[in-house]
This record gives sequence, C-alpha cells and structure tokens, in this order.
Amino acid sequence: MLEPTQFDVDEAWIVFRLNDAPIQTEQDGDLNCLALMDAASGFILGSELVAVRAVELSTIEARRLLKAGQSHRQQLPQTLLIPREQKADAVAAEATRQHIVVKRVPENELLVFIGEARQGFAERFGGRTQ
Repeated sequence: MLEPTQFDVDEAWIVFRLNDAPIQTEQDGDLNCLALMDAASGFILGSELVAVRAVELSTIEARRLLKAGQSHRQQLPQTLLIPREQKADAVAAEATRQHIVVKRVPENELLVFIGEARQGFAERFGGRTQ
C-alpha cells in the first residue's frame, strides 16, 4: 500500500480527477477538473478543466499541467502516478516524453493521498464525499 511518507517532495506526483460529479456550467457545458498533486506533501501543483465529452486532457493541456507543477520548484518528478481507472493517455505520453516514469495504480491505493482534496472540493463545489 502506498503512503505519503514513502516519498520526498517532488519525487512523485499524482494526476487525478478532483471532482466526483461533473461541474455544470452554462457557457462551457459539463466539466471535469484534473489535478496534479505532490505525493509527499499533498500540495495541489496545478489543475485543468476538461469537457466531460473530451474524456481526457489534450496533449497541450497535459503539457501545461506538468509545466504548472514544474514551475513551483523548477523540477519534474521521477514518477507520475495515475489511477488505472482514469483515461490519461496524453498525460502519460507527455510525462514519458519528459523522462518521467509513469505508474498506473488502482485508484483505491491513491485515496490516502487524494481523498481529502476530493472531499474539500465536493464540500465547496458540490458532489458526493467518499
């Protein structure tokens, strides 16, 4: 089982969907919020909104998300953790292009990292809490 104490800051980042229910907007339709989190600190390094119908980030959005993470301490992680259940081929490809090892893990193993962020998001913007 993964634990935050296994990692140093910026050793591993996690890409995950922050919302559990679509964010409804009049102008842009239904959106999902994909977040980038440092595994050791739990700090949200960046986020991107993506249309629900798009399913995943584009290559440009994936690049922008990783660049947002890099801007905090001017470095990239060694590892990017992505839930197996999440469609994230563009993020995985961009991370690999930048020499980051991509590991797909069951989402339930990441809940220790991402659960509090999801709960806070749901409390603020609506949705279910886990």
